[in-house]
Amino acid sequence: MKKIINQPEAVVEEMLQGLVYAHGDSIKRLPESGVITKKNKVNGQVGLVSGGGSGHEPAHAGFVGQGMLSAAVCGPVFTSPTPDQILAAIQEVDAGAGVFLIIKNYSGDVMNFDMAKELAEMEDIKVDFIVVDDDIAVEDSTYTAGKRGVAGTVLVHKILGAAADQGATLTEIKQLAEKIVPAIKTLGVALSGATAPEVGKPGFVLADNEIEFGVGIHGEPGYRKEKIAPSKELAQEIVSKLKLAFDWKSGERYGLLVNGLGSTPLMEQYIFTNDVGLLLEEEGLVVEFKKVGDYMTAIDMAGLSLTLIKLEENEWLDHLNYETKTIAW
Repeated sequence: MKKIINQPEAVVEEMLQGLVYAHGDSIKRLPESGVITKKNKVNGQVGLVSGGGSGHEPAHAGFVGQGMLSAAVCGPVFTSPTPDQILAAIQEVDAGAGVFLIIKNYSGDVMNFDMAKELAEMEDIKVDFIVVDDDIAVEDSTYTAGKRGVAGTVLVHKILGAAADQGATLTEIKQLAEKIVPAIKTLGVALSGATAPEVGKPGFVLADNEIEFGVGIHGEPGYRKEKIAPSKELAQEIVSKLKLAFDWKSGERYGLLVNGLGSTPLMEQYIFTNDVGLLLEEEGLVVEFKKVGDYMTAIDMAGLSLTLIKLEENEWLDHLNYETKTIAW
């Protein structure tokens, strides 16, 4: 294992210290915690909180700021944050209008965020939530009952964050979340496994000429291994699966997010994006929003994912394009 770290057990602590050192003008850290928040909260605005295990950077702390998250809770690598940490985030961002939780569908995350919600409600803080399950690869994976929450979660941050910044109520944000989450679907492909620092070796190993479709962001198994193929063929496989999931029709409006998983150069991401764009054009889809880069990684996994959102309402596109001041958007 070759990594630019000090002690494997200290990576999250030292990462958070570096994050605040670099971006302390816009974010702060609650003392001795994994909670990163906006420096200033707006009275009367709904607070948005997300989080999960570390190792997915820039998610989620990179999306804390105006127009996106109010706070991110960073657990140990690939491990859910504890309920008390999540509760501390809720308490910090509550500005009188309630707090909305955006939870990726992993058993530990769902359980701990739900427990924190109950504790906050005992303190008379209004809390609601949505569980994001955008990965269409598999059902009931290693850490999940049902479908996994992956890169599409970032689009949920963006849309709900824009709504909150424009004064939406807790009820309105819940209603919006329940509409957008079913309209977001993701599928990925891995070229290598991810090496968690405290483990010291990849969670799974692929041969030099091998790839795996549908691998999760913690290295959970996918649905098929095969030999490496040109980008066009990878795009064809993923777009075909998304077509089945959406059952789309020519003329429908979509947004796309091509997300690097940690070790895939932007050159390759843009080649893949071009291939995806050509396929979607052949399908007659109108792609009105495009985003490419590393948004939700799996430490150093090589590979990428494609997220599509069906733009059922004009407001959703407005929210995606809404001005945002965060580290990573």
